Amino acid sequence: MTGPSHPFVAPVPDRDRTLILTGILLALFLAALDQTIVATALPRIVEDLEGVSRYAWVATAYLLASTALVPVYGKLADTYSRKNVELGAVVLFLAGSFLCGLSGEFGALPIIGDGMNQLVLFRAVQGAGGAGLMAMTFIVIADLYTPAERGRYQGLVGGTWGIASVLGPLIGGLLTDHAGGWIPGVEGWRWVFYVNMPIGGVALWFISRRMPRLDPPGGHGRPDLLGALLLLSGLIPLILSLQLDKRNFPWLPGLGPGADPALWTSWVTVTLFAGAVMILAGFWARAKKARSPILDPALFENKVFRTANASAFFFGATFLSIVIFLPLFLVNVLGVSATRAGVALIPYSMGLVVGSTLAGQLVSRVGHLRDLILAGGFLLLGAVVKLAGMTADVGYWTVTAYMVLAGLGMGPSLPLFTLAIQNAVDVRRLGQATSAAQFFRQIGGTMGAAIMGTVLATTLGLSFARMELPSFLSAADGVRVDRLASTGGGALPDEIRAGFGDLAVRVERAVAGADTSAIRELVGRGDLPQTVSVELEALLAPGGGDIPSAGMGASLAAQVAQQGDATAERVREEVRQAFAEATHRVYSLAIVLMVLALLLAFRVPEVPLRRTHDRTVVTE
Repeated sequence: MTGPSHPFVAPVPDRDRTLILTGILLALFLAALDQTIVATALPRIVEDLEGVSRYAWVATAYLLASTALVPVYGKLADTYSRKNVELGAVVLFLAGSFLCGLSGEFGALPIIGDGMNQLVLFRAVQGAGGAGLMAMTFIVIADLYTPAERGRYQGLVGGTWGIASVLGPLIGGLLTDHAGGWIPGVEGWRWVFYVNMPIGGVALWFISRRMPRLDPPGGHGRPDLLGALLLLSGLIPLILSLQLDKRNFPWLPGLGPGADPALWTSWVTVTLFAGAVMILAGFWARAKKARSPILDPALFENKVFRTANASAFFFGATFLSIVIFLPLFLVNVLGVSATRAGVALIPYSMGLVVGSTLAGQLVSRVGHLRDLILAGGFLLLGAVVKLAGMTADVGYWTVTAYMVLAGLGMGPSLPLFTLAIQNAVDVRRLGQATSAAQFFRQIGGTMGAAIMGTVLATTLGLSFARMELPSFLSAADGVRVDRLASTGGGALPDEIRAGFGDLAVRVERAVAGADTSAIRELVGRGDLPQTVSVELEALLAPGGGDIPSAGMGASLAAQVAQQGDATAERVREEVRQAFAEATHRVYSLAIVLMVLALLLAFRVPEVPLRRTHDRTVVTE
């Protein structure tokens, strides 16, 4: 049922709307770029700052802040001038970027510590600003355009994100390798952060000069600060529990095939997760009583809001699973380089750009939000089925074609779920509803990646535990099953060849020198070919080993080296099959997620798109 409408004139002229859109898309480009550009520079960064043990925290700090603060920005946008909130987010992001670039320049700082600690902290500041850039983009577009025309512009958001995903690794690598000579004494990796300053400056100019205040409709009290504190206190440990390395911080103690028991006695993950659930339950209870909650529980009474966010949650889980685990398959199964594995994601990003932009254009012309989401979802489901069916013999270009289909299928979900929610809720809660749509998609991706990672590690662990390795490796501390699951076992064939090479040298020397004690030690090993063991035993027989035949040592050594080559190839193939099986299980689970996403998408009510800037309350 549609309540009373309050039409109003578009808040800015068409020309200014275009300039404002340019500004907020530039700001969004910064946030999207920063999620990929830093990854390329990280190896050089941790080497320079001597912080390899804190490598993962650079990304985790940004993720925690950029995800947890999205709902808070939604409430701020419903309370204060959207222009001021957007400007605040851009300034915070640029300040974080500048501080990241300065990390370690002045040595250790009081309280914060060394350069790596500084980088982690400033990445969190940057993420706090990035959350606003992402949340405010859809909210400002909603203020500039009617729901009927909004789709074509929200489709540009997916295009912006896809372009940033393609350019990020390339720009990050170029700056890291070649920007060091721009200013003497400033390392190239620092420009990965400094490059945000000129782009952000342009965005600030567009927004500050052309955007009106865009005060939110309706009266709102000050945001519930206690509720915001509870929300952040619950979301941070929740995200952290999903992001922690499950080999060192498992879901439950005592799990993990072949792992070091000392590593599987931690209750950190389950404590974080349980604590997060309890705090979030407290947040929900507070939201029901507060006069101005951070996320109004009344939103969940709207069926479009409920079903669209639930479906977007599973779309998000599928999205991140494809991005994270495909390179592992390409490198460890098909044997392509890391560069070619990264290049394979470009068709996915480009398909996403095309799918998002095309869906936005179509929905502005013909409407039918749900039909377009379902069409994309079925295309994505088909692509995931193909990915799940990949064998170790699949061709690289075949995988690339699957990624194009996946991108085209994922594209429509990015703008259309948000548009469906914005079109269906009370515009006085537009900021909260829009940020919730982004939040549930991001949380779905985080949870999906965590679950898929557990499936991958468990499958690899079981496969590696069954693998027959030479005694000089299986007894070594460096090849425990947990390490194999972590590194992927890619170095095993070379380690095996090196080990057998060393063994061959020892055999040749022992035989050539008639060293009976060394021969006796070698015979006791289980790694030698049977023919070599028999010949060595013969040398130890009474009267049989004092005078070895000429060239015998070299001949036996050659047989040992051949055994090493054969064993290395066998293990290489077993590693390939292990990754192929693990990838199959990951994408099989992704099929289940996509089926759930489609079932929920079917339940999203089709509400006609409004063609005026109505202040409309939509209720069930």
